[in-house]
Amino acid sequence: MPVARPTPRIAPSILDCDFRQLAAQLRLIADAGSELFHLDVMDGHFVPNLSIGVPIVQAVSDATDLFLDTHLMIDDPDRYAGAFAKAGSDNITFHIEASADPPSTVRRIRDLGCQVGVALNPATPAHSVYGILPGVDMILVMTVWPGFGGQTFIEECLPKIRDP
Repeated sequence: MPVARPTPRIAPSILDCDFRQLAAQLRLIADAGSELFHLDVMDGHFVPNLSIGVPIVQAVSDATDLFLDTHLMIDDPDRYAGAFAKAGSDNITFHIEASADPPSTVRRIRDLGCQVGVALNPATPAHSVYGILPGVDMILVMTVWPGFGGQTFIEECLPKIRDP
């Protein structure tokens, strides 16, 4: 029997929005039909750039009722997951490469009342997440290196999407 595939949803990132007009920009995206927002959190360690943190996630949560998908591109996601959950994240996605104990990270995020996503960098094989699949709601296959916008799409990552 064929496996039913979920309908893809577009998750606009707020990374390039005008933060002086955050609420208005969020309304524009919601009015365009988006059901969720993608919040890119970078720590300057796991990835070389810095981006938003807990206060911005809280501000987004206060400004919208839409689903918040918080993508932690940070070292030690277990340490900060609680703060992002408290700030209003509905889903917390961590990088398999950044977790010392991925099954524990999945349980921690789930215990915080959030859905769980796991991300894989372009060089990370799909089988790296097999052991945690039962506890994961979403897999984010990175087709660019995390930490920078405007990169060239890495087509070689596409087979990971089909990997059994």
